[in-house]
Amino acid sequence: MIDAHMHDAMAQWLLLDRPGAPQTAVILQQSFAQAHQVSLFDGTEWHALREHGPLLIDLRTCPALADACQHDAQQWRGLLLTSEASCATLLAHLRRMLTVSFGLHHRALLSFYNPQTASYFFDACDAAELSRWLGPISQLRWFGGTWADRAIGSQGWQQLLNPRLAVRPLAQEEDLSFRQRENLQTCLLEQHAWHWSQATGSDYSRLWLSLQEGLALGFSERAVLDGWLWLRLQYQGAVPPLSLEGNTQQERLDNLRSRWQSDGPGV
Repeated sequence: MIDAHMHDAMAQWLLLDRPGAPQTAVILQQSFAQAHQVSLFDGTEWHALREHGPLLIDLRTCPALADACQHDAQQWRGLLLTSEASCATLLAHLRRMLTVSFGLHHRALLSFYNPQTASYFFDACDAAELSRWLGPISQLRWFGGTWADRAIGSQGWQQLLNPRLAVRPLAQEEDLSFRQRENLQTCLLEQHAWHWSQATGSDYSRLWLSLQEGLALGFSERAVLDGWLWLRLQYQGAVPPLSLEGNTQQERLDNLRSRWQSDGPGV
């Protein structure tokens, strides 16, 4: 992935992350009504969510919006695409990217149109995988970075160029590689730490370390992990024992809380 300070070609399409910036839908209708747009979820298994899903917008039908995307990327969140393919071909490919599988019985919506998710997912692709996932897209750009980047204010323009290797076409419900799954899991965990830092006013780096510490202690259930983070904020100087007593994650957390409370106030 390239940090793109200069843009080689004007993007022809915006894949607008409407879920990530719902207010832009109103601005789109008020100020850029002439822009041709299609809901990415139309005709897919996510059709019921189409009113709240991403939009594919033809920037060639609205030069003013194309300019706005370059100068106010924080508001127009999403991916800027360059492609010589027809709208129908591009839509078909993007819709194949929506539903992915991992393992024998697991399927999920891949929100690749979200700038944060894109920063993790495409970074996990090698040249062959990138050729397959980009398909008819020759260039992909977005303003963003990881959740850790966002926490420290170091987001920037990202750019991907299609290696165009000879690979098989993207399959329906493409299987995610181990590295892709691993990066997306990191995305979810770092997002969780970011939300906690925003909600509590705590330092992101410290919260991220606490979250990793909780996972190492075996607190993988969401409610228990949240309980651990709250406990850790209260007892930042306490040292967890090498082993925790209890038959369940919740019991082990409760026993640890009782132990720290009996030891005195948090540091």
